[in-house]
Parts: sequence; C-alpha cells; structure tokens
Amino acid sequence: MSQLKQFFSSSIGKKLVMAITGILLILFLIVHLINNLLLFGGPEVFNENVARLDAIKPLIRVVEIILALIFIYHIYNALKLWWENKKANPKKYAVNANKETSTIYSRTMVITGSLIFIFLVIHLYTLWAKYNFGMDGSEEFYEVIKNLFTNPLWAAFYFIIMITIGFHMNHAFQSAFQTFGWSHKKYTPLVKKIGTVIAIIFAVGFASIPIYFFLISLGGQG
Repeated sequence: MSQLKQFFSSSIGKKLVMAITGILLILFLIVHLINNLLLFGGPEVFNENVARLDAIKPLIRVVEIILALIFIYHIYNALKLWWENKKANPKKYAVNANKETSTIYSRTMVITGSLIFIFLVIHLYTLWAKYNFGMDGSEEFYEVIKNLFTNPLWAAFYFIIMITIGFHMNHAFQSAFQTFGWSHKKYTPLVKKIGTVIAIIFAVGFASIPIYFFLISLGGQG
C-alpha cells in the first residue's frame, strides 16, 4: 500500500492519474454532447430525453458525484504538477515554456483548465441547479436553454468556453497517449491528428448550440 501511495505521489503517478481522469471526462463529454445535440430535434425530442434521464435520477446522482470527484481530482493533480514543476526550477520552467518544441496548447493548459473550472461553476448554477431545483412546473427543459441563449452575453460566453474546451482537449488527448507510453514516431502524428479532429468536433458541437438558439431569437422563431 505504501509503495502504491508513493507511486501516485510521484510525478509519473500524478501524470497517470491526469491521463486516466482526463479520458474519463472525455467519455462523459461524448455522452453529454450526444444528449445536447438532441436540442436540434426540437422541444419534444429533447424534453422526452430529459424525462427518460429523470426516471433514473438516483443513478444519475451517483454518476454526477463520481464525475465531480474525478473532475476535482483532475484539477488538483494538474495544479499540483504545475506548481511542483515551477517550484523545482522556475528559470528552466520559464525557458521550457517558450521552447519551439512546446505548443500553445501545452503552454496554456493551466489557463484553459482554470477557465473551464470557472465555467463549470457557472454552468451548474445556470442550468443544472435550474433543472434540479428551480423548475416550477410551468417551464420545459428545452425552454430553459432556449431562454438562456436569447441573451447575447450568455450565448457569447458559452460559445467562447466551448472553443476553450476544444482547445484544452486537443492537448489533453495527445498527452494522455504519451503518458500511457503509446508514443511512436510512426503513430504519434496520427494520434495528434485524431486528437485535433476530436477537439474540433467537441468545440463545434457544443458551440453550435448557443449560436443556434441566439439566431432563432434574432429571427423571432419559436
């Protein structure tokens, strides 16, 4: 047990935890995106899907708790790794951050991760809390999202953060493969391309929702 604890306290162990939790969060985002894209099917399709999920709410609550723990641990490890790297050799860390071998994705991981955390808190307040505690029976789930994005500030904020998530995910996907030791000069370029495609799909998929509803509001359509 002490050896296992020592391993996960090491830099390699922390990176492994980062990779595993990151992959789990990507899997969650896949499911979340699929559910969100049902908004394009209209109120009936989306509301029926939410009702189906509501029927298994106890299970959903367990999943939400697990996701929250994964997310918190992911953030904790990321900040701890960043701080330990900076503290170990601040001058070298500053130089390495600007090396040609590093990418803008890797250099901004802490920044994009922090923005995503702030977004998550706001997202839980604006939509999750509304869905679970703020519905008075006269509103429908579809209408809550539609009404939120008629506000240009909310639409713009969500759009920017969705692009940020794609930006963050691009590097996260690639670094996870490196952490697992699946690095090869023949396959690494392919992994990078796949990571970029996945990041674009997520960014465009999620960002299209606030744009869609805001454009509907401008057109005065229901």
